[in-house]
Amino acid sequence: MKLKYLLLTFCALFFITAVKAQEPAASAEIILKEAYQQAAKQKKNVFVIFHASWCGWCHKMDEAMNDASCKSLFNDQYVICHLVVNESPQNKKLENPGAQEVLAKFHGDKQGIPFWLILDKNGKLLADSQIRPQDAGLEVIGENIGCPSKKEEIAAFTKILKHTSRLTEQQLGVISKRFEAINTGH
Repeated sequence: MKLKYLLLTFCALFFITAVKAQEPAASAEIILKEAYQQAAKQKKNVFVIFHASWCGWCHKMDEAMNDASCKSLFNDQYVICHLVVNESPQNKKLENPGAQEVLAKFHGDKQGIPFWLILDKNGKLLADSQIRPQDAGLEVIGENIGCPSKKEEIAAFTKILKHTSRLTEQQLGVISKRFEAINTGH
């Protein structure tokens, strides 16, 4: 009897897992709506990262932001969400419907990934991952920082973080140091 019960339990868990694995990815609209609601409640901005499963630099960005030295700094200041775009044909099911359109809306569709945005609780663009000429507005297309790893990219990234959060100079220094480690492999 115990064997029969265990077998039934295993089959039920297998079926539930198989069904869940086949669920389509959430739409960009739903992900952003939930992020805006959370940001409004927590008085934060929204940090949106466009990425794909094959993208090494996307993984490096996630690793740096989720590193023990930085994770709470980002999570205390931002509601962080990911939108999957540009997947390989065998992984198209991972893409969030509507994410490519959001990426295009913010001029990131020809920039490469990771591409990121910082939005306020109402979806207003505050900053993105483009380095622009001095005093150029957000409407000017710049060069994508992506995952900051070079000195000038890290400087631009921390400047953006300073203007879109309440991070202190010391905290920005911790983030800067962690992103500098990307080049050294530490």
